[in-house]
Amino acid sequence: MSRDSHAKGAVGAKGLRIAVAAAQFNGSLVDALLGRVVGRLAASGIMERDLFVVRVPGSNELPSAAQMLVSGRKPDAVIALGVIVRGDTIHYELIATAATNGLMDVALASRVPVINGVIVAENAAQARARCKGRIDRGAEFADAAIKMAVLGRSLST
Repeated sequence: MSRDSHAKGAVGAKGLRIAVAAAQFNGSLVDALLGRVVGRLAASGIMERDLFVVRVPGSNELPSAAQMLVSGRKPDAVIALGVIVRGDTIHYELIATAATNGLMDVALASRVPVINGVIVAENAAQARARCKGRIDRGAEFADAAIKMAVLGRSLST
């Protein structure tokens, strides 16, 4: 099998360990993403015993949770889920930037793929469309985690 087949989604996930950190803030939207992530992981062959989900207060806490998951659970990949919606100030930009940079730092330092599943939206309607709409962003995050975990395993053997 060529490595190109992985890029087209022909990846089996059996035996992979996946951890998910999901923010509680904007809970109904994050819950929708989480449901889609878990559904796709299960459909891809991830066993319930190989999936570990934690909840954190908000998107700002996702990098810390990812770091704890990598250290404690030793997953093949981590998916961080959150929803940040523009408000009246730049606070959402600060949180989005901090979460993004923090998640990348964890991934690079640990050599464990960390999928940034933080939705950053201009308004509530845009956030709903990205979390509950016909385009399944949760499945995209799950697929990315699986592909990166498979890549990591193939390069470490």
